[in-house]
This record gives sequence, structure tokens and C-alpha cells, in this order.
Amino acid sequence: MGVTIHDVAARAGVSVATASRALSGQRGVRAANRDKVLAAARELDYEPNVVAASLRSRTTHTIGMVVPRISNPFFATLVESIEKQLHDGQRSLLLANSHYEPEVEQRQVRALLDRRVDALIMIPCHRERSGEALTTAAARIPVIQLDLRVDGFAGSWVGVDNEAGVWQVVRHLTERGARRLVFVGAQPTDSAAQARLDGFRRAVGDGDDVLLGDFSKEWGQQAARRLLERDSLPDGIVCGNDTIALGVLGELANSGVRVPEDVLVAGFDDIPYAELAQPALTTVRQPQEQIAAEAVRGLDARLSGDETTPRSIAITPDLIIRSST
Repeated sequence: MGVTIHDVAARAGVSVATASRALSGQRGVRAANRDKVLAAARELDYEPNVVAASLRSRTTHTIGMVVPRISNPFFATLVESIEKQLHDGQRSLLLANSHYEPEVEQRQVRALLDRRVDALIMIPCHRERSGEALTTAAARIPVIQLDLRVDGFAGSWVGVDNEAGVWQVVRHLTERGARRLVFVGAQPTDSAAQARLDGFRRAVGDGDDVLLGDFSKEWGQQAARRLLERDSLPDGIVCGNDTIALGVLGELANSGVRVPEDVLVAGFDDIPYAELAQPALTTVRQPQEQIAAEAVRGLDARLSGDETTPRSIAITPDLIIRSST
């Protein structure tokens, strides 16, 4: 058998209860006894029984997170920001991928609940069909929606003001002299796609020149080919995210179209590749560290009971101007 807490207590010359409190960081242990317990644990190479401790405390010190697609650079870096916030609090992240499929999302949520996560951070993949998974989780543990949200779900959410971001892009392009703008975005099955589309339509006012597909580089390439088939190019292309914009830039370059001389191109998110694009991509930066910090703070408030009313926090993003405009 391995080393037990009884062995640690005997080596330190204290009771098992004192050893347990010292190892768990609880108060009420004299400094001298705490030092003896920690020294004994190191000498004996003691590994605490995490499962047993979780059963006693009814907490696993783990947070579940479900994302639509981890291969999306924006989601990947957002996960890293959340993980950093949790590690600072000595907690672990259990990550699951929904692949933009509500049925898969529902199974992943149930799997995380079966693993007794303390709370759930969810980027719902669908504005409507993700509601069942969210409701299932919220009935058992604190839940917060991150970046995307479900229509009509009265739960907490943290993300950016997508419409404000698109307004910034449109204003910048018009100040650069663009009069004919096209929006290349995704079908509005998730809340960000809908908000960015709405933001463009409201900002442009008298125009409705939109091409909708999905948030992928391949769709950006296809959309650019459609624009190239027209009699003339627009003055500016507003892309629903940076991945679409990268596809647009690549296809325009392959066709000999100069950016920004012939057409202005802007994205949304400021993924790591945006600055490396040729030319470097003007985009809307989502402050991921701030988003992650607000999300974890909200969960902590729910877990501690300090906050019971759902809150929605919309952070205004920043326009990052680069060579593509």
C-alpha cells in the first residue's frame, strides 16, 4: 500500500485531523505543526487521494468547458486564457468539443456533469438548439455562456459587443474613402454571426450586399471568387471573422488584386495569424484575457453564493488598423 495520511501524521507527531487541515491549507493549524506536516509529506513522498478529498468536500476543483471547434484559432486562444485564470486559482479545466453539432454538445455536457465538474463554461454552438444542453447543466451547477449565447436563455454571459466592433470597421473604411461595401460572413446560426450581420446592415443603412457561408478560410476563398466574377469589385470587404478574411486575402492575391490599393479588407477577432497575413490584416480585437477574467470571476461569485442574479457583460472591442486598409 502507498503512503497514507496516517503515516504523515505519525511522522510529524500530530493527529490525523491536524495533518489533514495542514495539507488542505485550512486555518487553525499552528505554523510549527504545519511545517512539520509538510516536511513529513515531502519526506514520505505522500500523494493525497484526490477522489476521496473531492467526495469529502463535494468539490472536484475542475471546471468544464465546451467549445464549438477547438481548431478555430480564436477559440483555441480563448481556452488558453480561461485555463490560465483557473490555474491561478489551482483549478483544472476539462475541455470538450461540440463540432458545431447541438447533439454532440448535449452529450459532451452530460459527460462533464458525470465527471462532477464544479461549474461549466460554454460557448454554445447554436442560437436556439443549444438551449437544451444549457438548461440541463444549469439545473445542476453554475453555468456561464462565453462569447456566444442562446436566444432567450436567462443565464449569465460574457463576450464582446459585436455590433459595436462592426460599426468601428465600417466607419474606418468609409473614412478611407470606401463607398461600396460588402459583408462576407457566416449564416446566423450562432449569436456572433447574427450580431455582426446586424451590425453591418445597421452601419451601412442603405445597402444589403452580403455573402453568407461559414466561419472558414475555404468560405472566404469561395466568396472572393464570387466577388471577382462581378463586373467590378467593391471598395471594401468586411469579413465576419479573421479566418474568412485570410481566405479572401489569399484568393485576391492569387488573382492579382492588390490590397489595399484595389480593395480594402478587414476582419474580426484578431487571431494570431492576422498580423502575419500579407498584407497584415486590419481587424477587431477581442480582449480575450479580460473576457476570461470576467467569466471566471462570475463563476467564482456563483460558486461562493455571492452572486445569484444572472449578469450579461458586453465588452467593447478595439479596432486594430493594419496594412490591409
